[in-house]
Amino acid sequence: MSGKKQDRRPEARLPKGMRDVEADEIRAMQRMLGVIRGVYESYGFEPLDTPAFEYTDALGKFLPDQDRPNEGVFSFQDEDEQWLSLRYDLTAPLARYVAQNFDRLPKPFRRYQTGPVWRNEKPGPGRFRQFTQFDADTVGTDSVAADAELCMLAADTLEALGVPRGGYIIKVGNRKIFDGILDAIGLSGDENAARRLIALRAIDKLDRLGSLGVKELLGSGREDESGDFTQGARLEPEQIDIVLAFLEADVSHNPSAALLPRENPQLSNMKGGILYPIPAAVERSAKFFEEVQSSPLIMDGIAELDSIRLLYEEEGYGPEQIQTSFSIVRGLEYYTGAVYEAELTFEAIDEKGRRFRFGSVGGGGRYDGLVERFKGAKVPATGFSIGVSRLYAALQALGRLEADAASGPVVVLAMDRDRTADFFRLTGQLRQAGIRAEMYLGASGMKAQMKYADRRGSPCVVIQGADELARGEVTIKDLIEGERLSAEIGDNQAWREGRPAQFSVPVEKLVEAVRSVLERHKAG
Repeated sequence: MSGKKQDRRPEARLPKGMRDVEADEIRAMQRMLGVIRGVYESYGFEPLDTPAFEYTDALGKFLPDQDRPNEGVFSFQDEDEQWLSLRYDLTAPLARYVAQNFDRLPKPFRRYQTGPVWRNEKPGPGRFRQFTQFDADTVGTDSVAADAELCMLAADTLEALGVPRGGYIIKVGNRKIFDGILDAIGLSGDENAARRLIALRAIDKLDRLGSLGVKELLGSGREDESGDFTQGARLEPEQIDIVLAFLEADVSHNPSAALLPRENPQLSNMKGGILYPIPAAVERSAKFFEEVQSSPLIMDGIAELDSIRLLYEEEGYGPEQIQTSFSIVRGLEYYTGAVYEAELTFEAIDEKGRRFRFGSVGGGGRYDGLVERFKGAKVPATGFSIGVSRLYAALQALGRLEADAASGPVVVLAMDRDRTADFFRLTGQLRQAGIRAEMYLGASGMKAQMKYADRRGSPCVVIQGADELARGEVTIKDLIEGERLSAEIGDNQAWREGRPAQFSVPVEKLVEAVRSVLERHKAG
């Protein structure tokens, strides 16, 4: 043995549930975010940015299974031994910001924000611990017009991104109805808080797990494909039947057509005067009828759904864009009223050739208690959030995020290291003209430099060797056109004679020539 201590090198690896994002995706995503930002701005929302982490007590315990600060969120202690947590969404930090700056903010306060959030949850296919959201929120009004506006905003955003009508639907529900149902089946009180949250999370998985999966989670629990077991809410079969009956009720075109029984005309005197017939499975429970009639939560939720529907219909949004659904409850505990979800309905093909739907790419709702946690007084609020990464993948599948063929920089080749200043000068001319350009800074020869430019996604390279210098010229090699023509030329002699996509111009014509190449590929 040599006796030397062996170097211990760290392994280059990503943390579980994280991913690297490379240049092409970043640029395409920025274009997508620009479209979203334009729609949000057109509605009058103002930008805001908040820190990546907050004091843990300020974020609040709204994710499941949070007996410790590090359950559901990533947390650490500072030098004062205070707990800090990475934000799990953009809404809880907004509530802190509004409470801290309440007196100087206009009310209602309307803001949009985009940025990464973190969840300390089990990662899986398409499920990451860090992801990006893009939110719009209105704080300081309890008007259902604010909820209706966010539903319209969601529809307008998807259409601006190129999702056609028929390829998406904005679904609107109300947590008051769901809370009233749980109260009616005996799940009220603090002692049932944990079971209520489990039931809530179960219902939020309806589009992914279907009725059978939700039924298992409402009951004893469910084992997934990996063998992991999720504890259920332990509801009785009759209770589960009532919950599922509401979830499966068809209220897509008219929320006032699927809740209260037709044979009970005294129950029709609601706001809007519209009648909700209860599904057959619910009609069997006389006790439940009594609970429904006396539940202010359910009645308030019904009235709000009707008011929201009338507002967006008045603005010309039809059922092919926005619909009511009792199954929309959202998975976070802080929602208190109207909730909404943006669902993509078109089919895509996965890497194994199987058809699938992306499902939900955004959602939100009313959270009237978040700011109140700080202020001690009611400050109503409502918001909508887009899951950026999931929407990006969906738009790619839809062909709405084509790569920019000329996204890389123009590369000025360094043909002679003694002439570095000359090549910098050529590069500077391009930059001053607003053209993205770089000089090759390595020490390799021309072949390697061309390979470098190709890997950079460069649309063209600029060459000035000794011959070009003597003539006062530069040579422009169009890499995109060259690649296309190379597929058509099979003979080496023809390649040499044709010199495809390569031409020379006087140095003073450099900018004009490069710009013509870029415009040609941009137009194509």
